[in-house]
Amino acid sequence: MAFPHLQQPSFLLASLKADSVNKPFAQRCQDLVKVIEDFPAKELQTIFPWLVESIFGSLDGVLVGWNLRCLQGRVSPVEYSIAMEFLDPGGPMMKLVYKLQAEDYKFDFPVSYLPGPVKASIQERVLPDSPLYHNKVQFPPPGGLGLNLALSPFEYYLFFFALSLITQKPLPGALHIRTSDCAYFILVDRYLSWFLPTEGNVLPLLSSSPGAPSPSPAPRTPAMPFASYGLHHTSLLKRHISHQTSVNADPASHEIWRSETLLQEPFMPTEEHVLVVRLLLKHLHAFSHSLKAEQLSPSAHSHAASPLEEFKRAAVPRFVQQKLYLFLQHCFGHWPLDASFRAVLEMWLSYLQPWRYAPEKQAQSSDYQARCVSERWAPFVQENLLMYTKLFVGFLSRALRTDLVSPKNALMVFRVAKVFAQPNLAEMIQKGEQLFLEPELVIPHRQHRLLAAPPFTSSFLSSWPPAVTDNSFKVKSHVYGLEGQDCKYTPMFGPEVRTLVLRLAQLITQAKQTAKCLSDQCGESAAARPFLSWLGFCPTDTNGSYAANDLDELGQDSVRKTDEYLEKALEYLCQMFRLSEAQLAQLTLALGTTQDENGKKQLPDCIVGEDGLILTPLGRYQIINGLRKFDIEYQGDAELQPIRSYEIASLVRLLFRLSSAINCRFAGQMAALCSRADFLGSFCRYHLTEPGLADRHLLSPVQRGRTASHAQGPRLSLRFLGSYRTLLSLLLAFFVASLFCIGPLPCTLLLVLGYLLYAVAMTLLTERGKLHHL
Repeated sequence: MAFPHLQQPSFLLASLKADSVNKPFAQRCQDLVKVIEDFPAKELQTIFPWLVESIFGSLDGVLVGWNLRCLQGRVSPVEYSIAMEFLDPGGPMMKLVYKLQAEDYKFDFPVSYLPGPVKASIQERVLPDSPLYHNKVQFPPPGGLGLNLALSPFEYYLFFFALSLITQKPLPGALHIRTSDCAYFILVDRYLSWFLPTEGNVLPLLSSSPGAPSPSPAPRTPAMPFASYGLHHTSLLKRHISHQTSVNADPASHEIWRSETLLQEPFMPTEEHVLVVRLLLKHLHAFSHSLKAEQLSPSAHSHAASPLEEFKRAAVPRFVQQKLYLFLQHCFGHWPLDASFRAVLEMWLSYLQPWRYAPEKQAQSSDYQARCVSERWAPFVQENLLMYTKLFVGFLSRALRTDLVSPKNALMVFRVAKVFAQPNLAEMIQKGEQLFLEPELVIPHRQHRLLAAPPFTSSFLSSWPPAVTDNSFKVKSHVYGLEGQDCKYTPMFGPEVRTLVLRLAQLITQAKQTAKCLSDQCGESAAARPFLSWLGFCPTDTNGSYAANDLDELGQDSVRKTDEYLEKALEYLCQMFRLSEAQLAQLTLALGTTQDENGKKQLPDCIVGEDGLILTPLGRYQIINGLRKFDIEYQGDAELQPIRSYEIASLVRLLFRLSSAINCRFAGQMAALCSRADFLGSFCRYHLTEPGLADRHLLSPVQRGRTASHAQGPRLSLRFLGSYRTLLSLLLAFFVASLFCIGPLPCTLLLVLGYLLYAVAMTLLTERGKLHHL
C-alpha cells in the first residue's frame, strides 16, 4: 500500500479504516508496518488511538479487536505469528509508540474506565497512591463529559493492553482455551522479560533501521525519585488533585521509566487475571534477584549502581508488596470455596518462594541442602512476614470449611503444607516473628535508632545496639506499614494458630477415613449390580451416597491420590508444628467421630427439639465436610416422584394418565374389594394398596401430621411398565420362548399364569406375616 507523504492525516486514517474492512489481516499488518516506517510522528499521532483500539478492542467491550485472549498458534498459526511479530516489544507497534513518545504527544483516557478504587479516588478529587497518575488528571471544560487522564503513548498503549483483560469478554466458543497458550498471555511474558531484564544494567534498545540503534526516548513526565523507593513513602498520604506537584526527575530516570509503568498496571481479581499476576511475580522475582554479589554490597548502593540496579532492589517493596498483600487478603476472604482457588493459591506460593526463580542457584552438596532454604533469603522472609503468617492463617480458615475428601481440595492443602515445610523456612518465619514481638530497645524511628544510647549490658564494648535491632525495625516497619500501628498480630507458631492446625490435622485424618469408606461403598455397589448394568438399564441410587463429591467421577484412582495428598500434608504439618500422634488421636475422640459397633457412620450430631431433630454446629460442620450424613429418602407419593434415568419419560407419563383414569373410574369398586376379609380381599390389597407411609423412617415429628393428610385409598399403579428393565425382561422372555417354538400369545398366557401363582404365594405369605405380628 503506497501512501504519498503529503496526504492529510484524516485521509490516512480513513484509508486505514477502509482497508481494515476490505483487506485480509496479513495485508493490513504489512501496510501498517510501512506506514509506521514512512510517516512522521505528526501524522501518526492521529491514527494511534484508532490503531490501539482496533488491536485491543474498545473500552466498552463492543469492539473485540484482534481478540488476543483467544488467538492461539495451534489454531490460527498465520494470524498468531503476524500478531505476535507486530506487537512484540521490539516490533513495529512499539516502534510507533516510541516515535510518538519522543514528540511529547498526549492522549486522553477516560477516568470512568479505570478500575473501581482508582476511579472512585480520582472522582473524589484525591490522587491515587500510584505515581502513575500524578500530573495527568485533566478537569473537564465547561459542558465536558467527565475527567480524563493525559497519558503518554507508552502509558496509553499499556492501559489498553491491561484493561483489555477486563473489558473484553471471551467468545462463547473460547471457554476451553488454555490461558497459557493464548497470544495475550505470551505477550505479557515477553513484555515482562523485555522491560524487567535479568541481564545487563539497561533495557534493550529498539532499532529504527537495520544496524542503526536508536536510544529509547525519556519520558516527558517526571519520574518518581529513587529516594522514595523505601517502605515509607510520601505517596501513602492522600493528596488533593488540585495540588498536583511535579517531583524532581532523576537524571537517569529515562532508563527505567517503562519498567515503572509496567509494574503500576492494575489487574482485577478473576481466575484469568490471577494467572497473569502470577506470571508477573515470577518475572519480578527473577528480575529483582538478578543482582550479582558485588552489586549487593553496600558500596554498590552509593557508587557504581545504575538506575536499573536500584530499581531491582526497590521493585518489590515499592510497587508490589502492599498491593499484592491487599489483593491476596481480598481473594482469601471472598473467593468461592471451590477448586478455582487453586489459581490464587499458586500465585501466593510463587511469591513466597523467590529462590525458585532466582537466576543464579547455588550448587548444593546433598539432597537435604538442595531442599533447604538458604539463609540468604531470611531478609526476604522477614520483610514479607505477613505474606507468610497472616495469609497462612487465612488459608487455614478456608481449609477448615472445605471438603477435604475432594482430590482437588486435598491437593491444595498438600501444596501449602509442602511449601511451608521446606527445611529452614519455618525457622526463618519463627525468627521473623521473634523480631517483631521483641520489645522496643530504642526509639522506633530509624534515624534515631542509630543515635540512641545502647542498652545496659555487661560489656562496655557494646557501644551500639546489636544488628538484630535493625532487623527488628525492618520487620516492624513491614507489619505496621501493611496493618497499621494498632494491628493485633497473631503469631503463626502461637497457641491460637496451633489449635487451628490441630483441627485441620484431625480433619485430614477424618477425610482419609471417609474416602476409604466411600471407596469400599463404591466397590460393594459395583459388585452388587446385576448382569445388565453395563447396558445402562439398571436403576441408580436415587438417594445418592455422596453427591457433593467428585470421587465418583474420577474413580478409585482419585481415592488413592486423595489419600496420598492428605497423608503427605499431615506429615508436613506434623513436622512444622511438632505434632504428635497422641495429640491427633485425642482430638479425634474429642470430636466424637468414631464409628458405631456395626462399622457404619453415625448420624450428624443433633439435639431433639419441639419440631424434631436440630443440627448442632458440630453437626453442620460434619455435613459440610462429608463426615456424616442423613439417609435421605423420597417421602412423597410414589406415583409423583421424579422420572428416573432408567425409565422412559413419555411412557411413564402415559401410564400415569391411564392409571389415574382407572383409579378415578373404579375407586369405589377397588375400595370394596380391599375391604373384604377373604382371600380375594387379601389378593386385592397386595396389588392395590401402597405400603403404609407410617412404616417409613420419619426424620421429624412434623412429618407425621403431613403424612396423615396424604393418605390415599386403594389404587392401581402401572408405572413399573415404563422401566427399561421391565421391558427388556419381557423382550428376553419372548425371545427365549421363540427358541422353543412358543408363539407370542401362548408366551403371554404363560407369563400371566406364572405371575398369578407368584402373587398368590406372596399374598399368603403377607397375610401370614401380619397374623404372626398380631
